[in-house]
Amino acid sequence: MSPLRLLCTPVALLCMLLPVAVTAATAAKPTHPQLRVTTLDGQNFDLAAQRGHWVIVNYWATWCAPCIKEMPDISHFVASHKNVRAIGLAYQDNDVAEIKAFLLKHPVDYPIAQIGLDHPPADFEEPRGLPTTWIIDPAGKVAAHIVGPLTPAKLDAVIGGK
Repeated sequence: MSPLRLLCTPVALLCMLLPVAVTAATAAKPTHPQLRVTTLDGQNFDLAAQRGHWVIVNYWATWCAPCIKEMPDISHFVASHKNVRAIGLAYQDNDVAEIKAFLLKHPVDYPIAQIGLDHPPADFEEPRGLPTTWIIDPAGKVAAHIVGPLTPAKLDAVIGGK
């Protein structure tokens, strides 16, 4: 066997196996994700306990201008739809006191929990940009995954007056 062929065979084998390794590392997340977090006010939030309601799971950060812009829209939507809940996930490693101070200036009508950058919830993909939102239907299934600003029109398109 030629030296070139000896070199190419292992490389070709590695190239064939690489997609399998990448696929395993980026395996699809569950269609009915679990989420249990402690909110900044010390309450427990369990996504499974929200069955029967639409749930907006919104990753945001205090430094994210589009996140700040959408927070009042999410609050208003939740307040005007009795069958909709929301959980804000502050995706940053700031001190909790800084996040609470931010929320005093930008209040919302839904609970907020802090998610450290190195410990994102297992059933949700790590955000590739902020804001990132998952909308969970009343049966607990992912109805939408939105990367980028969330608008009332987008919420209406997924949830509507349901």
